[in-house]
Amino acid sequence: MTAILNITRIYVDADACPVKDEIYRVAVRHRIPVCVVAGQFIRVPQDPLIERVAAGNAMDAADDWIAERAGEGDIVVTADIPLASRCVKAGAEVIAPNGKPFTEESIGMTLAVRNLMTDLRSSGEVTGGPKSFAPRDRSAFLSALDQTIRRIQRRRADQPAPSQG
Repeated sequence: MTAILNITRIYVDADACPVKDEIYRVAVRHRIPVCVVAGQFIRVPQDPLIERVAAGNAMDAADDWIAERAGEGDIVVTADIPLASRCVKAGAEVIAPNGKPFTEESIGMTLAVRNLMTDLRSSGEVTGGPKSFAPRDRSAFLSALDQTIRRIQRRRADQPAPSQG
């Protein structure tokens, strides 16, 4: 049973994720299972490593599904800052689709800036949203995902084998 618990999974907050195809390619290359989570049905490649999850229409259903499962040794891909915060607190590695990692050190400030921008937009001070996704973002994401997988693999290789008792 320990082997099952020690498997890295990639959880994808899929509704607005621009790098799903890249995730599939990297996951298949590394033989890492992927859970593609969306509010409703979403098309995914026919591959036993790729699981589609329709979490339901409730507000934050996909986020809640991911947050309840992601933990130490898992990777979460999301641009949703509150979800990123929940997953970082659970011990997961979290990467935005532009390659930016969310960490314990950065998540508090990221949440504060998000809340400030939401307040400014609602008061009419700021219009528009984040900058558009660019090819360099895709490249940065691929690099960050590969580095994260290698870091988790090194950490696992350095852990002592569980005792048989």
